[in-house]
Amino acid sequence: MIDGHGDDVFRYGGKVRVNFSTNIHQGVDHSGLMRHLASCQGLLSNYPEPEPLGVEKKLSETYGVSPDNIIVTNGATEAIYLIARKMQGSRSAVVVPTFREYQDACAMFGHEVLFIRESTVLEGALAACKADVVWLCNPNNPTGKAFVREELLKIIDTMRDTLFVLDQAYADYSVVDVLTVSDVLSRKNVIMLQSLTKRFAVPGLRIGYAVAPADIISGLRMMRMPWSVNSFAIESSLYLLDHMNDYYIDRYLLHKEALGISEALRSHGIECHDTYCNFILCRLPKGKASQLKEWLMERFGLLIRDASNFETLDDSYFRVAAQDHESNMLLIKCIEEWISL
Repeated sequence: MIDGHGDDVFRYGGKVRVNFSTNIHQGVDHSGLMRHLASCQGLLSNYPEPEPLGVEKKLSETYGVSPDNIIVTNGATEAIYLIARKMQGSRSAVVVPTFREYQDACAMFGHEVLFIRESTVLEGALAACKADVVWLCNPNNPTGKAFVREELLKIIDTMRDTLFVLDQAYADYSVVDVLTVSDVLSRKNVIMLQSLTKRFAVPGLRIGYAVAPADIISGLRMMRMPWSVNSFAIESSLYLLDHMNDYYIDRYLLHKEALGISEALRSHGIECHDTYCNFILCRLPKGKASQLKEWLMERFGLLIRDASNFETLDDSYFRVAAQDHESNMLLIKCIEEWISL
């Protein structure tokens, strides 16, 4: 695991005023969930289910599929490492820049790792590399790019002997169509990763899951450690899935705010990638992202993501996620001030 993921609020001792470094919208009311958990204090005194079968059953009912097609994990990250272990020694292609845990998990389990740039013609590049496994984030972190569903399915169906691991943790923030559970389960070579962390803005609980054909899920379950998902994460998941309508994500409003940030920053010479969700990858015309990050944090309590440790990016890159309009305007104003120094 690399040092330097986003959402490193823990480094700043309560000084963060607005957190732009996370890709999760911060304006979420968790009062109902907190009241529910307060009524479940007895969970502290007992072990959780060795396997989170109750959450898997609830998810299967939500999607209308068999529980055999779903595995719940300690965040989507645990699923990433389970898949890398299951495919130990494979030739893996990682579409970059992207979440570093794919390549780190592959390295841990002896994969030969190849990097395919997101900006290439994906179909030709993937076919040429002859990988056993393709790791693809959709929408992609940190660029915000979403791959066209029909084109992606065409690639998957052309490369039937290749396993595609599609991380759709940010699907609920995407303004374009991504793959569906039906798309995945009608094929034998796709694993889809999803995240209750992102859907319900509860990153501290660490709840993710994978959807795949039953034989793949069975293999992953054999490697999952017992009690990897704790009692409060399980109870929270059951509550949240029963209260989905209370957790509406206005993806179009957040995307509009992201585009507004991009337009303002571009007017000051900052390169901003096109995005199809709520976050933006940016590149400074001068200076280092780490310097901007610390300046914003110390002066204004605004936290951004230094993106220099993503594969193929350098120290001029940073990432921000749109929050409420007032906070976004403050961020723009403060970055404009830094650029003018």
